[in-house]
Amino acid sequence: MPFEFIPQALDGLVLVQPRVFGDPRGCFLERYKKSEFLAAGIEHEFVQDNHSVSSGGVLRGIHYQLPPKAQGKLVWVTHGSVWDVCVDLRRDSETFAKWHAVELSAENNTMLYVPPGFGHGFVVLSERANFLYKCTEEYDASVESGVRWDDPTLAIEWPVRDVTVSEKDAALPFLADAEVFEAPVS
Repeated sequence: MPFEFIPQALDGLVLVQPRVFGDPRGCFLERYKKSEFLAAGIEHEFVQDNHSVSSGGVLRGIHYQLPPKAQGKLVWVTHGSVWDVCVDLRRDSETFAKWHAVELSAENNTMLYVPPGFGHGFVVLSERANFLYKCTEEYDASVESGVRWDDPTLAIEWPVRDVTVSEKDAALPFLADAEVFEAPVS
């Protein structure tokens, strides 16, 4: 099997470790293989790929899309490293408003599957990072939403103190005022 699928502390989050084949020329790995993901219970189809490039200390998030266009994401880094954070925003979940973080880097090749119903963000740990993600729904500004990265209710332990945040992200609501997932998300 070219992947190891490791369930995380929050239901639905899955760490995906691809098998890396290396030799003196470099390495090769598969990033996605539908049959393997289906066998691991990740049944969503990916319909859009995104690529962001960010400088050190840039914090993006916490973002999500609401139904009927709630997005699942498969995320990874091809250059540099990030502290990747997922927040359970499914009000009916036992882990509602809990967060989970993992370091993703070009060196560790680790990927993370973030299912619909989660908010997602990251802060760049390296001088620069290339961050890629596959999405299960296309971007739709009419259902775009988010919560503040520094919400005291969430108390996310970001490893970088001096961050750069966009005006849009700085204006996101706190969780108490945000629209979240009221029903199970598929």
